[in-house]
Amino acid sequence: MSIEEIQEEIIDEFSGFDDWMDKYQLLIDLGGEQEPLPEQYKVESNLIDGCQSRVWLQADLTPEGLVHFQAESDALIVKGFVTLLIRVLSDHTPDEILNADLHFIEEIGLKEHLSPTRSNGLVAMLKQMKLYAMAFKAKQG
Repeated sequence: MSIEEIQEEIIDEFSGFDDWMDKYQLLIDLGGEQEPLPEQYKVESNLIDGCQSRVWLQADLTPEGLVHFQAESDALIVKGFVTLLIRVLSDHTPDEILNADLHFIEEIGLKEHLSPTRSNGLVAMLKQMKLYAMAFKAKQG
């Protein structure tokens, strides 16, 4: 499934809720469904700078040339954010990730309902994912 198709799927899921408390609950539920990050990846070098909560992000390049992300956070709502980002960006090529226009964040109303610190954290997570994609692209030559 393309990045665009995944974004449309997420927009559809969130459009079923009018109340922001319900949308927050969906984010928390999504984070709760995420596989825990293996302990060996919960290291200082995987912590994302700029997040108020602790967020670990692990990225690997698969033999097929796709970037596979795994992450975890100690805050439920943040774990939901990173789960959405992984759902959209993981298992795509570095170019697809770098060229992605992530409009779903605004379309589901997430941007306008986040505190400035949470918004900064979301930007930091996305920036780190794109940096990994850039590094893998350079590595592929």
